[in-house]
Amino acid sequence: MNIAYIVVAAVLSLLLVVSGRGKLVKDKHITETLTKLDVPMSWFAPLALLEFAGALGLLAGIFYRPLGIAAGIGVVLYFAGAVITHLRAGDAKGTTVPAVLLVAGAVPAVLGLATV
Repeated sequence: MNIAYIVVAAVLSLLLVVSGRGKLVKDKHITETLTKLDVPMSWFAPLALLEFAGALGLLAGIFYRPLGIAAGIGVVLYFAGAVITHLRAGDAKGTTVPAVLLVAGAVPAVLGLATV
């Protein structure tokens, strides 16, 4: 279980950092998507920081599991908000990626609980 947590936390952390970076540098695809969802540009940096915090928390969870569990729960909540935002904007097709990341965020939380 410990190895599984480490692998999932590392992969998910990488995805979170890439996504957060895209928001900070205002990647064209990310900016178009978020603008279409009526997310204000002023939210890009805070959203990116939340993703970076989730990535850092998941990695810290390798050494201090309760922090990893909390980070996993935070990632689930973050992407639940993303799914809701897509649905409210009428973009059901756009829910696929955040829904997958929501489930991926639950995995380290569950694995963390199993290895405490």
